[in-house]
Amino acid sequence: MDTPPLSTIELRHEPGAPVATLLLDRPDKLNALTPQLLNEVVAACDWLNGSDDVRVVVVRGAGRAFCAGFDLGAFGEPLGPAAQRDQADLGRRATNALADVRPLTIAAVHGHCVGGGVVLTSACDLRLAGDDARFLIPEVDLGIPLAWGGIPRLVREIGPALTKELVLTCRPFDAVEARDIRFVNQVVPTDELVATADRMAAELAEKPWFSIRQTKQHVNAVMDEIAGLGRSTSEADTLISAMADPESVEFSRSYLRRRGGR
Repeated sequence: MDTPPLSTIELRHEPGAPVATLLLDRPDKLNALTPQLLNEVVAACDWLNGSDDVRVVVVRGAGRAFCAGFDLGAFGEPLGPAAQRDQADLGRRATNALADVRPLTIAAVHGHCVGGGVVLTSACDLRLAGDDARFLIPEVDLGIPLAWGGIPRLVREIGPALTKELVLTCRPFDAVEARDIRFVNQVVPTDELVATADRMAAELAEKPWFSIRQTKQHVNAVMDEIAGLGRSTSEADTLISAMADPESVEFSRSYLRRRGGR
């Protein structure tokens, strides 16, 4: 089965091979997330769900970074109410697709991992970070709440207090701290990151598939009981409300002025 046509991500898979790579492929924009890219993540996951060969997927970014968060310019086009809500909900749909995809997923994070990139990382089953990885959740400084299911996913992984701290303060944290707070499984030298992820993927792909699959499903079911994602369906409406709130809009403009836009 041929991989689907994609332009902002690349799905690498040799026919019959048990390991695939999902590559965020906008290196000139540090793999910032656009509506097209998020839709393509959903399409790639649909293809992976229908592939009997693939057991493990390595998720990584092309170029100098894993993901610089959502592309503010790409989300700024005027839309009607229904289209606006659909666009605001894209991140949740893409994150859920990645979390629920049939194969195991291994995130291999290097360079900047920002906002929505952190949420996509949290949706992966296992996470490796290069020693140059830098994480940041700037949404509150941008005048919007962290959405896309990011809050319950972070609470599951690092607990409520740290989730509040990192989301509310918007302070960056490095790969070592990410490992210490158990957001990532391992930190490796960046120049060994891809090889380490590929080696782990190959080792996991050789294990009994029934047990691997059942373990993933069981852990995910337990985590849903700890911090479910049911409320995330309304986060699109919350994002739209934030974009109409005068104080939130001014914070967003101020943030962009300080950062020079993206």
